[in-house]
Amino acid sequence: MKLPARTALALATAAGLAACGSSATPGVVAPPQGGATQAAVTAPPATPKTSTSTVTTPKPPSPLSREPVIHTPGGKPPSKLVVKNLINGTGTAAKVGDTITVNYVGALYKTGKVFDSSWQRHTPFTTTLTSGAGGVIAGWVQGLQGMRVGGRRELIIPPSLAYGKSGTSGIPPNSTLIFVIDLLAVKP
Repeated sequence: MKLPARTALALATAAGLAACGSSATPGVVAPPQGGATQAAVTAPPATPKTSTSTVTTPKPPSPLSREPVIHTPGGKPPSKLVVKNLINGTGTAAKVGDTITVNYVGALYKTGKVFDSSWQRHTPFTTTLTSGAGGVIAGWVQGLQGMRVGGRRELIIPPSLAYGKSGTSGIPPNSTLIFVIDLLAVKP
């Protein structure tokens, strides 16, 4: 069988390269011994199979995993309790007498100065949702009722439901307070 000149030249070149080059050249096999001038061409080696692993996309952090920033609304402070849900929770609702665990930031309405923060202590605060000794200020008791675990709520508390005419450490007398509170757990 007579091959066209181009094909014969290509085969001869491939055979020459195979004889002179490395045996690691993919797709070219050295000619058989015995003087044959025809080269055999093979397919490149198969790509090794790689295992397919499931890539999980990290979940974005929960809004409750970051300390909130309090923005004071300015103007004259309200004379009544103001309750605003910033994030609606879906868990158990808090009621008077429950033990609650929260993270919170408290600031003065007039200046915006933070006077207390569980975030700064790196420890959530656990208390009973009652007023008086061993409890919390009346503004918390009224303002946290019905709040659900997983929620974030802003409370603007007038002095009459906070520390009144006496004030307390870091809180001047007759101060309106702003709290942003994250409800983490409720136990009846």
